[in-house]
Amino acid sequence: MPTQPTIVTIETPSLGDRSYLAHDGEVAVVVDPQRDIDRVLEAADEAGVRITDVFETHIHNDYVTGGLALAERLGARYHVNDEDEVSFDRQPIRDGDVVEISPTLRVRAIGTPGHTFTHLSYALESMDGSEVTASAVFTGGSLLFGATGRPDLLGQEHTDALVHHQYASAHRLADELPEHAEVLPTHGFGSFCSAGSTGGATESTIGEEKRNNTALTQEEEQWVADTLAGLDAYPAYYVHMMPANAEGPSAADLRSPERADKQTLAERIEAGEWVVDLRTRTAFSAGHVSGTLNFGLDGQFSTYLGWLIPWGAPVTLLGESSEQVDEAQRELVRIGIDRIAGAATGGPEDWTDRPLGTIEQALFADLSQVRHHRQVHVLDVRLAGEFADSHIEGAQNVPIGELLDRFDEIPQGEIWVHCGSGYRASIAASVLAARGRTVVTVDDAFANAPDAPLPMTSSA
Repeated sequence: MPTQPTIVTIETPSLGDRSYLAHDGEVAVVVDPQRDIDRVLEAADEAGVRITDVFETHIHNDYVTGGLALAERLGARYHVNDEDEVSFDRQPIRDGDVVEISPTLRVRAIGTPGHTFTHLSYALESMDGSEVTASAVFTGGSLLFGATGRPDLLGQEHTDALVHHQYASAHRLADELPEHAEVLPTHGFGSFCSAGSTGGATESTIGEEKRNNTALTQEEEQWVADTLAGLDAYPAYYVHMMPANAEGPSAADLRSPERADKQTLAERIEAGEWVVDLRTRTAFSAGHVSGTLNFGLDGQFSTYLGWLIPWGAPVTLLGESSEQVDEAQRELVRIGIDRIAGAATGGPEDWTDRPLGTIEQALFADLSQVRHHRQVHVLDVRLAGEFADSHIEGAQNVPIGELLDRFDEIPQGEIWVHCGSGYRASIAASVLAARGRTVVTVDDAFANAPDAPLPMTSSA
């Protein structure tokens, strides 16, 4: 039996993605690296290995790749599908191509269209003489844990073709690879690139997917219908990712932004610029600079900031520490937001001399009581699919990604805003408060609403 390679997973939880470093103790390959390539270099240094090859499963829609920058930095071969139209030199790779990494390790490309038309998966194969064993497969946005990558990111005109391709690709992987082979997707850990729930799984094999993944257990037409019915909105910044990746993005610039003083912050807020408070929603509600927006680092920060901010607009970051600002900057460059206009650290008293703003936080039980005494407007900022499954009777649904475009649809008066857990609600509440609305954040799990008790209904 050939010696099995070591696989190091590099997590990016805020985007719901993973990158991988695989090695035989001496040489290594990298699959789908994020733009902040220092994490990959550190992983390689810790393992004491040399990276010779970088592979892209597809031209990504949800982040800016670090593949080109990493390959150029190391002089590694950069493998991108020969059919992808890109503006940089790459090592073209096609379905069926085999790349020899070392005498004991190779990578085999498998055409798996569905997430995109040119999507490739990569089987990691170990060699011992004439014996070849596939120990893992890097599936990118093809076969995920219990699901697949979504087929609608290239536009509705391509969705029908891609969803059928996706089904066929899942079956190709299941048919061609041994059941013990690890399944190593890039998406599916909270990423909006997945279609269907991954169930919180953190690892899987081809055998487990054959037993549990509906793409492999259902008939094609039923699976296609279910998949299409389950698709919901995805972040607005996605439209900018594929062009950036096809152009060939540079390495991330993580130099510290300029310091912004109280006067500068006041001027930027007055001008309507995005000044973002990175603290938790609890800290923000207790006291913040009026006019700032709360995107806490304790949630999917870059996903929701990238979804709402006008593309190309400057952003100023407010953090409790320089480490917090650095983390936010790192997250933003991953989705191509490089224009960090400035930053400040400390607390709201360090950022303004004006009276601080506050936002009341409450539970669903409080909302139930309040509705007996006065009229309030309930704003549900969850996705349309979440709202359709179940919602509070009389609530208005404005999904978080549509908030700015539909702001005028939200009536005046006292607004109680909620989501599924409180994170998106705090973002929405900060946007409403910055525009002068009276708002209360429901910082509670939506599962508690029926027991509050609040009258529930379904759009189904």
